[in-house]
Amino acid sequence: MNSGVFKSARPLAAAAAVLAFSVLPALAQETTPAAPIMDKGDVAWMMTSSLLVLFMALPGLALFYGGLVRAKNILSILMQTTMIAAVMMVVWVVYGYSFAFGGSDNPFFGGFGKLFLSGVTLESMSATFTSGVVIPEYLFITFQMTFAAITPALIIGAFAERVKFSAVVLFSVLWATFVYFPVAHMVWDANGYLFKMGAIDFAGGTVVHINAGIAALVGCIMIGPRKGYGKDMMAPHSLPLCLIGASILWVGWFGFNVGSNLESNAGATLAMINTFVATAGAILGWSLIETLHRGKASMLGAASGMIAGLVAITPACGTIGPVGAIALGALASAICYVFVSAVKNRFGYDDSLDVFGIHGVGGIVGALGTAIFSAGALGGIKGDDYSIGAQFMIQLTAVVITVVWTGVASAILFKIVDLIVGLRVKSEIETQGLDQPTHGEVAYHS
Repeated sequence: MNSGVFKSARPLAAAAAVLAFSVLPALAQETTPAAPIMDKGDVAWMMTSSLLVLFMALPGLALFYGGLVRAKNILSILMQTTMIAAVMMVVWVVYGYSFAFGGSDNPFFGGFGKLFLSGVTLESMSATFTSGVVIPEYLFITFQMTFAAITPALIIGAFAERVKFSAVVLFSVLWATFVYFPVAHMVWDANGYLFKMGAIDFAGGTVVHINAGIAALVGCIMIGPRKGYGKDMMAPHSLPLCLIGASILWVGWFGFNVGSNLESNAGATLAMINTFVATAGAILGWSLIETLHRGKASMLGAASGMIAGLVAITPACGTIGPVGAIALGALASAICYVFVSAVKNRFGYDDSLDVFGIHGVGGIVGALGTAIFSAGALGGIKGDDYSIGAQFMIQLTAVVITVVWTGVASAILFKIVDLIVGLRVKSEIETQGLDQPTHGEVAYHS
């Protein structure tokens, strides 16, 4: 055998080995999926957003509703809002998160997989809208928890000044269990029925506002009007508190809307500017209509327009443009104004603080308007293959399903609560005001 052949082959073998060892790691890197990225900026923003949504409930919603009721009932509203928020936070951890986002492939129910936050650790992550970008699951749980805390509290404004404290708390737990959690799963979970259908609800038009608004309408009809409704003076006792509360809601709503982007990126900035200008358009729209109709623009009207605009932009803030947002806010104000000033009086239901007239109606306008203003031709982010008509039918289907689901379930739950603890306070307590008899306190001393 020729030993020279082996000698000449050794350098070639060595070179091949070096090449293999240098190429193999690169090949492995190409075939191994990149590790998910958790950005500290996203985490910081989502923590801030969670606090902003809490700020909406306490003190925002509490003061807004508190200013709208009579002085003898303000503490009842403040206490109801506070207790609902606290109870719902506990319920969310025990089973609410699992029922909404428990990992089940059931289109209507999240399952029991994450009861008591089973399996959630410091290492577990939740997906965002960008592939490969994640946030801690504890943070996603906390953010969604604040939504669950404020939504049942919205309902109480429809039957303020006449309902038992125990009934409010019991109904809120039952309603969240059988209405809010299933609808949240259907709309926001990847396995949800409405999510798979393609419904657009960026921050809660159906889940929060239509849901709460329809329950509010059912509640105020079943409970009946306040004693003296239509005869006695029932004007808000403190318009300054009302505006302070509404303004806090606007500030907190940036957590609600912009936080729903789940990341601190360009998409968040679109939701942010839309939350500014849609609300401004709604305030201007309501004040103009009120001036034309009544001859004066009221501060209560401006505050009502503010909330109507915020409600309407909620489902649309991530997919429409700023000009469309202004138009949507103004349109929502006009339609909500009609329901608050005319429709309610025509049908005689006592929606005390206009929860249905603003949240329910504004949510429906926003959900349907999302289909229109998301089109690229109208300034939205959707491309050339987007069909306004097709999306409108999807949005309409989502609205109808939500209305029927919450309407029927809420009626049943109000009846159950009435049988267990009774819904309405005694006539003499209603006359005196709920604060002293229910909580042993009064807000103001003469």
